Amino acid sequence: MNRSEIPFEKFSSQVFKSWGSEWFLLTAGRFKPGKFNTMTVAWGSFGIMWQKPFAMVVVRPGRHTHAFIEKFDTFTLCAFPPEYRKALNYCGTKSGRDVDKVKETGLTPIASEKVEAPGFKEAELIIECQKIYRDVFNPKNFIDASIEGNYPDKDYHSVYFGEILSINGVDKYIHEEKEEN
Repeated sequence: MNRSEIPFEKFSSQVFKSWGSEWFLLTAGRFKPGKFNTMTVAWGSFGIMWQKPFAMVVVRPGRHTHAFIEKFDTFTLCAFPPEYRKALNYCGTKSGRDVDKVKETGLTPIASEKVEAPGFKEAELIIECQKIYRDVFNPKNFIDASIEGNYPDKDYHSVYFGEILSINGVDKYIHEEKEEN
């Protein structure tokens, strides 16, 4: 994949499409010595918080990745071309406790530039993040009562804000300013 560094202010994504229907692989842990886990995520956001560019992700406590994102200070988010949809679905429905997701999907972990968590060679976008905030959703704070329906097992997500340290992607993720006449 021919990725290049994208400055934060030039990063562009169709966020509702990216999160809602294309998904990301969230990976936490260390590339070396291969102590990491990855999972598909479809809930999250990008923005500015505390004057820092951030990615926000949520992970349920029962997910194998939860232990990794709790233990390690960094994570990556990777987006893939459509031909990797089957691999993303696999990584979202199987647990790293039971299967080797990398072996089963054929994805190739690669060292990141600024964080310990790996990215993937096949990704068209790799966002490297340093954790800066963590909390657990508190159902007492759900203003919309229907949100509780997402938690029949009371397994409320942990929420993580990661400062974005690096973005590498293909051209479709670069916003080019149009010249004014």
